[in-house]
Amino acid sequence: MTTPSTDMPALPPASARAELGIIREWAAHITVPVFLVDPEGTLLFYNEPAEPLLGRRYDDAGQIRASQLAGIFTTTTLEGDPIPSDELPLSIALSARRPAHGLVRIVALDQEPRLLEVTAFPLLRRDGAFLGAVALFWARGARDGVDGVPAAAAL
Repeated sequence: MTTPSTDMPALPPASARAELGIIREWAAHITVPVFLVDPEGTLLFYNEPAEPLLGRRYDDAGQIRASQLAGIFTTTTLEGDPIPSDELPLSIALSARRPAHGLVRIVALDQEPRLLEVTAFPLLRRDGAFLGAVALFWARGARDGVDGVPAAAAL
């Protein structure tokens, strides 16, 4: 299996609309929290299971430009050290176009801290066209053996 080139241009938004619509439909019907971004990193959708973890309904948050996301979600390590945005799993999936996984502490849209385990991967068509990226995530908490997070925050 070959690795796609990271310098391949992203599909124009009109060309990717149908593919991203199918992915959004899939995300809307699964029980795992999902976050979908376009090739530029703009939030296109997150599903209902993601809403309590992110602190706001998607219908109330709407699409968010990539440049705004870093200012909205504060992300740190378990020790409280800031995580540079380019080191987050979703950013790695976008920039390096490879899967990434990590444990991050966020301050959500409702200003509540949450510990999330995140797996992100790029969306690539068979022909190598880059459509964006998806992050699947879930809460981690005290009952998972991680100190400092209330059990109520865990799934």
